[in-house]
Amino acid sequence: MAQKPRLDIDKLLAGAGTGSSAGSWIKWGGSGIAALLVAALIWSSLRGESRVRYTTEPATRQELVVRVTATGSVQPINQVDVSSELSGTVRRVLVDFNSPVKSGETLAELDTDKLKATLESSRAKVAAAKARVLDAEATVIEKQRELMRKRALANKQFTSTADLELAQAAYDRSEAALASTKADVGVAQADLTLNETNLAKACICSPINGIVLQRNVDPGQTVAASLQAPVLFTIAEDLRQMELQVNVDEADVGNVRPGQQASFTVDAYSDRKFPASIRDVRFASETVQGVVTYKAVLNVDNSELLLRPGMTATAEIKAIEIANALVVPNAALRFSPPAGDAAQKRTLLQRILPGRPQFRAASKREVASADRTLYVLRDGAAVEVRVRTGASDGKFTEIVSGEIKEGDALIVSQSISKAN
Repeated sequence: MAQKPRLDIDKLLAGAGTGSSAGSWIKWGGSGIAALLVAALIWSSLRGESRVRYTTEPATRQELVVRVTATGSVQPINQVDVSSELSGTVRRVLVDFNSPVKSGETLAELDTDKLKATLESSRAKVAAAKARVLDAEATVIEKQRELMRKRALANKQFTSTADLELAQAAYDRSEAALASTKADVGVAQADLTLNETNLAKACICSPINGIVLQRNVDPGQTVAASLQAPVLFTIAEDLRQMELQVNVDEADVGNVRPGQQASFTVDAYSDRKFPASIRDVRFASETVQGVVTYKAVLNVDNSELLLRPGMTATAEIKAIEIANALVVPNAALRFSPPAGDAAQKRTLLQRILPGRPQFRAASKREVASADRTLYVLRDGAAVEVRVRTGASDGKFTEIVSGEIKEGDALIVSQSISKAN
């Protein structure tokens, strides 16, 4: 592939030696532009002294509210999973999603034919055991009478001692047999009670008053109750009173406590704020994607039934509320003027161009002690003032002590320009 001819700048600039008028024009034109730039810079540097211009904002008194933002979800206060303790086939399901139920109301029924047959068998076993007790009691009476006759004959020496001992042994065996049959009655009665309980548990009932949130079973379905009972229904107790569970960052949990007021929004009603109050802040921590958080539980009034379980919510908690606080903008706390000799060390171009606003980060000592530095514009000069800060809402910070009063002009930035 053929290459396009490339313009050789050196040859073009050297064109004056070869008689090229274009090269001579470019060479002298570039030199002229450079000379003009140098002259402009020198003229600008000699034109006048630098002037520092400050941008200020006043210290004000206002209500300072520190809000903690946290996300979570709306949940019922009491939610119950209903399972079956028995294995069997579901014969009927009497409720559906969103069905209101009362405590003790039947939700579903298992097939009871086998359970009823087992119950009848247990009743028959109890009756048979009781009949054996009557037989054993009659035998005891019989053996007791025979023993008494043997003793009377033995006293008159009409019978041998061996016969008396045989009669005594027969009587003792009848007593033991009676005790055994009575125990059999207890066993049979216990089996009967167990089978009656199983028959009652074939009717799956609601343990609370509430609303059915989930239904995981249909008629004809086989339920296998093993080590982990299957969840057939999920019931929420009362959706008019719900709770909001939010994750509070560990940096904010120190300002959050029970009784504080809050508001939250959900995506379904983004233009409406719902009120809430903190009921509890749990001590157990939760780590979500490497971030340590603590669960806060808020009470929510859902009388209008607008909120539904599982809705994602963003809450704002009023952690600190200070009336008539003396506050300063956070930009003033970040401002720091350049060093005194910085202007002398700048290049010619830097001296001509306006300087950028100077900011500084708070030192570790300042953060730990809450002692910060502000610069106040007084008589046209920046005056350094040490203050002690308090709460901050992200835009403004409370001044707890220091020589700052309402209306003071606080420097937030500066620029440098040339005087005419």
